[in-house]
Amino acid sequence: MSKIHYLTAEGLEKIKAELAHMISVERPAISRQIAEARDKGDLSENAEYDAAREAQGLLELKISQMQDLVANARVIDESKINTDHVQMLNKVKIKNLTTNAVMEYTLVGESEANLKEGKLAAATPIGKALIGKKKGEVVEVKVPSGLLKFEILDISI
Repeated sequence: MSKIHYLTAEGLEKIKAELAHMISVERPAISRQIAEARDKGDLSENAEYDAAREAQGLLELKISQMQDLVANARVIDESKINTDHVQMLNKVKIKNLTTNAVMEYTLVGESEANLKEGKLAAATPIGKALIGKKKGEVVEVKVPSGLLKFEILDISI
């Protein structure tokens, strides 16, 4: 059984667009590369052919993974999100109690995670520790570099 992927409507549309691009643009381009390399003769010593076949295999794997992701996607209804406790799609402002650094993250599914945009995967150790907690709570998280302590300053949508 495949794993359920929780996404925003926007995130699902991005993935569908990327999948459509891979199928309609990248797949035919690789097929052309294979045909061109095949036309050059002996395939046993044709590095271009081998590279194109390898690229095709990697692309087909990625297409398959993305099709699985889309097939098992569950769009989160943003109207049902509350701020009583931390849950998916909440913006969470936290303060590192060791460094006093204040950070704000939006908890999202793994496929939408992007720290540069402030999107933290709920499946990460920090994300898991925050889920279900309330404003004002102190959260301890074991990470590879040690133990982190955060205070939840705010929860919003």
